[in-house]
Amino acid sequence: MEKILDRFLRYVSVDTQSCEESESQPSAAKEWDLLRMLKDELEALGVEVTLDEFGYVMGTIPSNLGHEVPAVGFIAHVDTAPDASGANVKPQIIENYDGGAIDLKGVAGLQLKPEEFPEMLHYIGQTLITTDGTTLLGADDKAGVAEIMTAVQYLVEHPEVKHGKICIGFTPDEEIGRGVVKFDVPRFGADFAYTMDGGEVGELEFENFNAAAAKLHIQGRNVHPGYAKGKMKNAILIGQELNSLLPVEQRPEFTEGYEGFFHIISFKGSVEEADFAYIIRDHSRDKFEAKKVLIQQVTDFINTKYGEGTASLVLKDQYYNMREQVEPHYHIIDKAVKAMEMAGVQARIQPIRGGTDGANLSFKGLPCPNIFAGGLNFHGKMEFVPLESMEKASQVILNIISLFAE
Repeated sequence: MEKILDRFLRYVSVDTQSCEESESQPSAAKEWDLLRMLKDELEALGVEVTLDEFGYVMGTIPSNLGHEVPAVGFIAHVDTAPDASGANVKPQIIENYDGGAIDLKGVAGLQLKPEEFPEMLHYIGQTLITTDGTTLLGADDKAGVAEIMTAVQYLVEHPEVKHGKICIGFTPDEEIGRGVVKFDVPRFGADFAYTMDGGEVGELEFENFNAAAAKLHIQGRNVHPGYAKGKMKNAILIGQELNSLLPVEQRPEFTEGYEGFFHIISFKGSVEEADFAYIIRDHSRDKFEAKKVLIQQVTDFINTKYGEGTASLVLKDQYYNMREQVEPHYHIIDKAVKAMEMAGVQARIQPIRGGTDGANLSFKGLPCPNIFAGGLNFHGKMEFVPLESMEKASQVILNIISLFAE
């Protein structure tokens, strides 16, 4: 079998950064490079596989049982986040990690330090794969891709392993919230599935944020500053005022656990007009809806104060908490917990302070919790993944398959 490390390094060498401004699917043509590679690899293993016009790779391994069991799927996304470059990734392999700072040799003086990222100390003695400081690594979610492909290769090369129908899915554009918009759940063919897209070893998640995007436009009025008294409406200052009306304690840097937030992600403009954007998140559906009401009330207040049409708000829901769709099928959580125990991993069930493809898939009728892929510090140059965590994740996949076969 190909080593999971070699497979992972091959995948991260392909630039698959998705593009939020694009209207196509996949959003970036370069995503096709890895999608086609995966299709070819599955075909070479003898797996029945398709790659459709939307960039979905779907593979099927037929059951070798003499009785009926649920079909189980495993899904990962190929794109990397727009937050940092995914081109020319140069991984560093740190064997037998000693607990000290790691030089990210692509940037002079830059280090991955345990005093800043204490979770590094959980992996003393293991092999860490880091960036060189110039790009992200791409463990989100190419670690998940490598883990699934390694499990598939094992099943193909060990036909004596009993299993039901296995469904494999690789998707584009998860990082920009469009990963499974056109995913054909009936064609995929699974009764239940798992995304391999979590963080640290042991993570198991079936709750996520309810999510919305808010775009605000402020129409100001520019007048020569020498003659501006009583006439000028500075869109920059009005936008700052609007932001100040939202609760400070509900910003990401002050929240944790089940606490939601308003997160301003962009602000640009001039005196004449300005645009800014938020993401709105909360695990509670009631609190989520209340946050949307609040940002509308704040917008209305600005229009009352400065004149109708000064502030315009566009709100768009992105995804919802999958708990209500997964919890009625709690046996799939129990199986994941047992599969981790069989691999020597302590399961940690916790809410996702974000979202996954599994959330939208769950609302499409495919209950789909999220399992650790092993990486940490996603979306930036401090990203790293322990090799042993990827190996454990691949074993968990095989254990889940064996449990469903029972």
